Amino acid sequence: MARVETRTEIEFDSPTLIEGLPGVGLVGKIVADHLVDTFGMDYHAAVRCEGVPEVATYRGGRSALRPPVRLHADAERDLLVLQSDIPVSPSAASEFATCVTGWLADHDATPVYLSGMPAEKEGTPEVYGVATGGGEALLDEAGIVPPHEAGAVSGPTGALLAQADAEALDGVGLIAEASPQFPDPEAARAVITGGVEPLTGIEVGTDELVEQAEEISDAREQLAKRMQGADDEASQAQPLRMFQ
Repeated sequence: MARVETRTEIEFDSPTLIEGLPGVGLVGKIVADHLVDTFGMDYHAAVRCEGVPEVATYRGGRSALRPPVRLHADAERDLLVLQSDIPVSPSAASEFATCVTGWLADHDATPVYLSGMPAEKEGTPEVYGVATGGGEALLDEAGIVPPHEAGAVSGPTGALLAQADAEALDGVGLIAEASPQFPDPEAARAVITGGVEPLTGIEVGTDELVEQAEEISDAREQLAKRMQGADDEASQAQPLRMFQ
């Protein structure tokens, strides 16, 4: 049975939920993982909706298994994070969105959905906002502008936005310019400082994300240099220890 299975008795007062499904630049996932780690958020619920593969995940140094998609909670900050270790099946995105949105509505939660937009960036990535229900007022108060051009959000995050819109659930979508090929902690940092912080009023440190951006930039340059005229290294399997 498709459901969100609560594991704790944490009480909330109209919480904000930050969604972190994998997507372009892994923007949502990087933000979600950073929030969970920074605030030491508690594992709150297993998301057992359609579209979530039946697998168990684990982390290094810990024996406890966790579902691949789950909610983490911080009662002090009235904050929830939807964290995902694997992609949600696009073919079941509609069912997944219906399941999650129903739970959000039942708990009077305001969702903030995150999406990367493939772009060639110059300087700090731009972050734009779209809204469902009465979410436009939240964007105006936070000073987040709408996209300059028409577009569409696809995949499971797009399905979540569409379902929130269909149910007139107050919600926000943050769209950040991001690398279409690499994990993009720089875009994730822009989402936090230009979107999550002003929307929630919660201060989030981002120094670690700056360090990750520098490390990933160096790794890209090293890879490009190695590939120039290196026929014997053009095809091989190596672990990439960036984001799991």
